[in-house]
Amino acid sequence: MIITLPVYLVADDAGAAMLRDQGGVRLNGNPAPPSSALFRYDNVQTARHSEATIDTTGSTVTVKEETMIQYEDNELFLEHGTVLVSTSRAMAVRVGCLTVIPVNAEWTQYDITDVDGKIVVNAHTRDVYVERRDTRSQQIREKKDSDRAIVHEGEQATREEKCGAYEKLPGHIAGKGAFLNSPWAKELALGGIGIGVCWVICRGDDPISPSHP
Repeated sequence: MIITLPVYLVADDAGAAMLRDQGGVRLNGNPAPPSSALFRYDNVQTARHSEATIDTTGSTVTVKEETMIQYEDNELFLEHGTVLVSTSRAMAVRVGCLTVIPVNAEWTQYDITDVDGKIVVNAHTRDVYVERRDTRSQQIREKKDSDRAIVHEGEQATREEKCGAYEKLPGHIAGKGAFLNSPWAKELALGGIGIGVCWVICRGDDPISPSHP
């Protein structure tokens, strides 16, 4: 108790969470102790046949085996693997441009898995949103450019991990020969040919490469 109490006090004062290691867990690349304060942007990784638990005010997260996450206060970034979230504070989980978040700030339980490029969301208790957000620029985010779907309690939804928007490249980069096929390039080429012919004719019998300059 003397060892554990200061850790709880530090976590509570800094608004951090508590990480509980059941073995085989790494915190920021190092073996995690049985109990440790977890701060914003800390990374947690579990090995095969190991799990970790994250306790914070109003939320509990179970980090399943072979999972990597980053803790971001009331939001988690899931690199890969599976997390089970039980929350009354609408804790969200972000995977690439997808964000899973409870519909209401009521006790909600859901899990999300990201394996082999496929994201699976299970809503165990109450409904959750699955939001697809375009993160290309702050300007687009301010316009709230997002697609939102709802996963109802007891239902499952599957999404592809690759959900970034396609941006069309400029014509002179996108296609081979696109620049040479443009009208402006053709006129420039014809003009250059005409100047060359005129230069040859206008010089008459003078050789192109005179022996005496």
